[in-house]
Amino acid sequence: MSDNHNYCIIMAGGVGSRFWPISRAGMPKQFLDFSIQGRSFLRRTYDRMKAVIPEENILIVSLERYAGQVRDQIPELPEENLLLEPYNRNTAPCIAFATYVLLQRDPEAVTVVTPADHAIARHDEFNTVLREALGYAADSDALITLGVVPTRPDANFGYIQMAARPEDGRPVPIKTFTEKPDARLARVFIDTGEFLWNSGIFVWRADAISKELEEHAPEITQLWKGFQDLTDPESRKAFLQRIYADLPRISIDYAVMEKTDNAWVYPAAFRWADIGNWESLYEYLAYHDDQGNALNRTGRRLLKDCRDNIVYATREDKLLAIRGMEDYIVIDTDDVLMICPRDERKLKDFLSQLAMPEYEEYR
Repeated sequence: MSDNHNYCIIMAGGVGSRFWPISRAGMPKQFLDFSIQGRSFLRRTYDRMKAVIPEENILIVSLERYAGQVRDQIPELPEENLLLEPYNRNTAPCIAFATYVLLQRDPEAVTVVTPADHAIARHDEFNTVLREALGYAADSDALITLGVVPTRPDANFGYIQMAARPEDGRPVPIKTFTEKPDARLARVFIDTGEFLWNSGIFVWRADAISKELEEHAPEITQLWKGFQDLTDPESRKAFLQRIYADLPRISIDYAVMEKTDNAWVYPAAFRWADIGNWESLYEYLAYHDDQGNALNRTGRRLLKDCRDNIVYATREDKLLAIRGMEDYIVIDTDDVLMICPRDERKLKDFLSQLAMPEYEEYR
């Protein structure tokens, strides 16, 4: 099949609340650069995908309130390739939206669906895997997830169990999905050799996922009836505003992938990380000193008797002087200083207080 039928959907509508106060409601993490590369997650995802997908075939789905950020960061994106949701309803409604747009544009579309905020290295391997998966999907009804060969028993990622021994260049059926197991179970998964990390990157024909959505998620698809008959932007915007108020908030994994008989996984060995929580950010940050402290950049830091902390500052001209802290998160921005134990449960409970009205200006 010609590359002209290959498309990419980049999902860039998340609000990034887990990384407060770096990520805010008005500028979530997909628009930020947590590295030293000078490019946001979204920009790097777009650049990575255009090595495989014709640039005119890359679509970005985001929220209406982030339209300006997307256009600022991807100014070359054609206007018709920016799809804007009124509200965040998770990945299943997002994918349904983009799929119906693509089917109207190209009934033969074969699609890569990827989050905007993943970190990927070994791009040659990634590109090879994508091309092979696209070729396989073009000739089948398979719904393919890219599964990353795990390098450690990480409890921060979801896992996919393969139903058969993998063969080079071919996906294998999926036996089970497991969402973020505990550390003990993650170790068991690794030891069996049957499990892959769930990358959340999908490859399928647009008509194949459309049929599966119809079968397994009618509560989503029935609301879209009549959408493809609309052509002018204002009518479509009014339609979206109406149905998004009723669409369920559900992931594509729960809506389709865990129900279908056509779920396949393509084992891949590129380096991948879902930067979805502070522990994954700890691994991702550019600098780690000899005491295990993760820093977002070199510069004015005075750390003494400090171990295994995350220390992140948005200003280079400000000295951070810290002594005697272990396993903490220290985040310093222009208007917020956050100091909290490096514990996901405690952090989640702590950040829930941001819902209080007196903190609205900092959200």
